Amino acid sequence: MCGLCGELRYDGEMPEMGALQRMTRALQRRGPDHAGCFSDGPLAFGHRRLAIIDLTEHANQPMVDQQLGLALVFNGTIYNYPALRRELRGLGYHFFSEGDSEVILKAYHAWGEQCVERLSGMFAFAIWDQRDRSLFLARDRLGIKPLYYAEGAGCFRFASSTQSLLAGGGIDTRIDPVALHHQFTLHGVIPAPRTLLNGVRKLQPGHCMRVGAGGGRSLRRYWHLEARRPSRALRDGEWLEAIHDALREAVQTRNEVADVPVGVLLSGGLDSSLLVALLAECGVSDLRTFSVGFEDHPNEKGSEFEYSDQVAEYYDTRHHKYLIPNAEVLRRLPEAVRAMSEPMFGQDAVAFFLLAEQVSRQIKVVQSGQGADEVFGGYFWYPRMQAERSGSALERFARHYFDRDHEEFLRGVAPAYRGADHTSELIAGLLDEPGAETFMDAVLRMDTTTLIVDDPVKRVDNMTMAWGLEARVPFLDQKLVELAMRCPPQLKLREGGKYPLKAMARGILPDAVIDRPKGYFPMPALKYVRGDFLDFMRDILDSRACRERGIYSRASIEMLLAAPEMHHTRLQGSKLWHAALLEYWLQSNVD
Repeated sequence: MCGLCGELRYDGEMPEMGALQRMTRALQRRGPDHAGCFSDGPLAFGHRRLAIIDLTEHANQPMVDQQLGLALVFNGTIYNYPALRRELRGLGYHFFSEGDSEVILKAYHAWGEQCVERLSGMFAFAIWDQRDRSLFLARDRLGIKPLYYAEGAGCFRFASSTQSLLAGGGIDTRIDPVALHHQFTLHGVIPAPRTLLNGVRKLQPGHCMRVGAGGGRSLRRYWHLEARRPSRALRDGEWLEAIHDALREAVQTRNEVADVPVGVLLSGGLDSSLLVALLAECGVSDLRTFSVGFEDHPNEKGSEFEYSDQVAEYYDTRHHKYLIPNAEVLRRLPEAVRAMSEPMFGQDAVAFFLLAEQVSRQIKVVQSGQGADEVFGGYFWYPRMQAERSGSALERFARHYFDRDHEEFLRGVAPAYRGADHTSELIAGLLDEPGAETFMDAVLRMDTTTLIVDDPVKRVDNMTMAWGLEARVPFLDQKLVELAMRCPPQLKLREGGKYPLKAMARGILPDAVIDRPKGYFPMPALKYVRGDFLDFMRDILDSRACRERGIYSRASIEMLLAAPEMHHTRLQGSKLWHAALLEYWLQSNVD
């Protein structure tokens, strides 16, 4: 797990090494163990390393194989690298390191850009091919690892974070009006390739890109997720057994493929608790678990310790829990916002940031439960969508998911940003993509492959990597996801959702954890805004910078400030927090 960046010139000039150094420094928190750079004519790479596999200097990056004429910068983990390494040895390749980075280099040389289809894991990487002077970039199937890029004056730049690209300079930081519509409709999600900033784009999950010596780009989608039933109908018991086996294998692999200890972020919910149970099932002992909680609110509890404690006691883990007072949340909130590659509305982003800080002092790798709700239908809005019988697929989805209908969005922004209903157009197209058997198949596939990427997945990556902590997400294992998408939605949505996981958990987790209402990483102070938090948001939205930027209708801001607890989205997010967070992210990272 690392941070990467680079520049390819196609105007006859050499890379600007000062800019590359600034870009690399901006990635320091993602990779505290080593810094490196590489240049070759029009190409320059920068890298920050977090050493997880092969802790020796032989695995440092940028990694260069002079014999093959290739150089690599890589962020992520390839879980099947031992098998690929054996296969490549059989083809005559020799290795100078013991990790997964060199396997990517050799795989690219052996199979070209089709190597990505052989990689199992989470990854974003760039390879400089000295033979044809081209740059090859790839991102994992589910977008677990980020990869941003920008077109400059005569050059192409890329990085693991927006902040790194901004540090290089020359970025068009004007607001993309289409992305702004997505941001406020899809609770902070701007699907790739767009970002909030006109000059920054991101490589889509499951895609690879080649940039030629003259600057020409070609994009290829190398993975498409099918959501159709298999040719042979499976009984419920067969589905449950297959899912149990696939998840156990995903959890075990993510524990074993590391040269450092691996822990679990234990929220007290079903998903993270199941990770602990399956690790125990695999024979793992002396497991370290970590939980975070916050102050209670009259409307909502601030911690789930009563559940995480039961799991930790049940499996006798080395458990650590941290209770964070609201004053500390408010004091540290600016730091968390500066760590966000894009504005994140999810209130638990700050929770992950503060938890990761504590965990990183003891361990380098953790498993986390993100993805289970999308893959197995765990959110409350899925059964409501399924029950809908009227309207188009878009209408059935939007009624239960969109934060704001288009008319409300238009009232909330300044005239310069009032345009077409961009989000409805995008979602309608995604729901209509071929390969989904039913409406709910299409919804769950879209959530898993598109929306989740820029909500919980990006949030976990950014907030953990801000402390040099690698988070692994077994519920987004490729084989498990492909299996789950073929499973009938009615089985996944049984008993309120996530039925296969609930059935799996019986007998290996306390019933109280399985049968509890669906919970989240609670952060009541950012949902029911009052007191110091309200003052903080008021100062942001009343600031000169906010007024001069002119994104919002002032009437809409005054309405939110006058009664913040009256204005929540369909998914129970604070609309005031949304407005304040986006503006504060711009002030913290762009201005």
